[in-house]
Amino acid sequence: MADKKKNSIHTIFKTAKYFFPIVWKTHREFFFLCVLRTILAAVQPFVRIMLLPLIIDGLLGGRDIRTLLLYAAALVLGQNLLSFALSFTDTTLEKYDYQFQNEFTEIMSRRIMELDFQLTEDKTALDQIELAREGMSWYSGGVYGIAIQFFYLIANVLKVMGTVALIAMNAPLLFVITAVLLAGHTVIQSMQNKIEIESFNRLSKFNRIFGYLGYGLMDLRYGKDIRLYHAKDMMVDKWEEYTDGSLENWKWQADKRLPLNLIKTLLSVAYDTALYLYLGVRVIWGKITIGMFSQMLSAGNTFNESLQGIVWNIQELIKRTNYAYEYVKFMEYPAAIQKGSRPVNKGPHTLEFRNVSFAYPKSETKVLDRINLTLRQGEHLSVVGPNGAGKTTFVKLLCRLYDPTEGEILLDGVDIREYDYSAYMSLFSPVFQDFKLFGFSIRDNVALDSVCSDEEMEGLMNQVGLSDKISSLKNGTDTLLFKAFDEEGIEPSGGEQQKIAIARALYKKAPVVILDEPTAALDPVAEYEIYRRFDELVGGKSAIYISHRLSSCKFCDRIAVFSQGRIREYGTHDELVSMAGGIYAEMYAAQAQYYQ
Repeated sequence: MADKKKNSIHTIFKTAKYFFPIVWKTHREFFFLCVLRTILAAVQPFVRIMLLPLIIDGLLGGRDIRTLLLYAAALVLGQNLLSFALSFTDTTLEKYDYQFQNEFTEIMSRRIMELDFQLTEDKTALDQIELAREGMSWYSGGVYGIAIQFFYLIANVLKVMGTVALIAMNAPLLFVITAVLLAGHTVIQSMQNKIEIESFNRLSKFNRIFGYLGYGLMDLRYGKDIRLYHAKDMMVDKWEEYTDGSLENWKWQADKRLPLNLIKTLLSVAYDTALYLYLGVRVIWGKITIGMFSQMLSAGNTFNESLQGIVWNIQELIKRTNYAYEYVKFMEYPAAIQKGSRPVNKGPHTLEFRNVSFAYPKSETKVLDRINLTLRQGEHLSVVGPNGAGKTTFVKLLCRLYDPTEGEILLDGVDIREYDYSAYMSLFSPVFQDFKLFGFSIRDNVALDSVCSDEEMEGLMNQVGLSDKISSLKNGTDTLLFKAFDEEGIEPSGGEQQKIAIARALYKKAPVVILDEPTAALDPVAEYEIYRRFDELVGGKSAIYISHRLSSCKFCDRIAVFSQGRIREYGTHDELVSMAGGIYAEMYAAQAQYYQ
């Protein structure tokens, strides 16, 4: 039990320590409003507690009508002014809820985009992302929900402190009655919170699958496959399967909470009965007046509600911070790869794989096994081989999307793990086979985070063979891709998309260019033209080409033939094609008809 309390306090502290300084830095007025709201909430019940007995005893005792009217006016005016002020501050504070959600979603989105690529393919990390998203939603109420509960707690503590003296002097047995009810409520609320947290943990799996299925059902890019392969029923059946699982979880939670809610209701009835009976007896015995009866009734209810509020606030803080702590855990998620601080000097550069082996995390199967290869400045290397040979993995390691399991990759004789990560990544302009274009303009997709002049953009479009397409568009390179944001957006063909991706790689002007089968959607003649032009454009840059079509190999200085995770053959096109029984020679012979 002590460990659980320690963990709960630790979670509350860690969560508050992470979120509150960020909010204080950007929205300091939020906390001032919370303090004002706390003071108003703490004062409000005491207007009634102090003035109502004076009015009642005055009416029964024949007090001066002017005094009674003054008390009544103070009661009505005080209650209404405080209610108005509370309503105003609550409404003002609620505006921050949406704002905080947006701001912390943006912070999380930046973190996701900066996350080590290796973690984007790791189930544990993906689950943590989903837990973080859910933990900051309605489960916790986000930063707003946590902060409000904290200040509600302070207000309830102040109300308890204000009623203790009154009750102790006039109705001390109320402490015992309230303590019994509070103990029962505390136990039940704790049980309910455990049920909710267990339900939350169960739901994270369902919600991630819902997101995937919902995306697939509504994304028109899956339209052809869904229709031609009659996948609609399968997709809907999957949706219904996981919907049933989610509903079953909610039913489980409701069934568990129902008897506990009934017990809480019975405890409240028992408390009201005991309160009225006790105070009524004291009036009959002459211990208190009718006015004091109403005062003790209000004070007792305020004391009881505030104590229950304190318990509820504490439990809500524990529950909400447990949810929101998933966000903190994700923001502090450990890096998957080592990052150094060594600056990258200007070229020429030499890249070397030295006895590099690699197995994906949580797998013992080596995708690459003892790779040795050197790429010098200006050299053009072609990487070929059957599917699953490790070609794309080779590129991922080179770009530091993963680190080797064994061996080392060197840049100018230094292990790449010693270099500043961002500086090292800036050396590469890759076009992966699964490249992505965004639903923004062609210009945005090429330049991304920089500004590209019209002249330079025109030159790029000409280099990749898109000039005719661009000239046919009303808005030229400012035309949006796809129709997500604009009905006038275009749906580029696969080949056009690949050319835009290649233009992006050219625009970056990095010293090493990587083409990982980016021309798969082009016919052999168009591919030949791309590689012919690209080879000219690359010029003195280092280049790595990965392609199943071996026509690209003629443009390269060296060819590395991968098979079963190893480099089986290495040499020039002429050397390898003349190697009797060689892998490359057989592959080239099978494709030669397309190049004649």
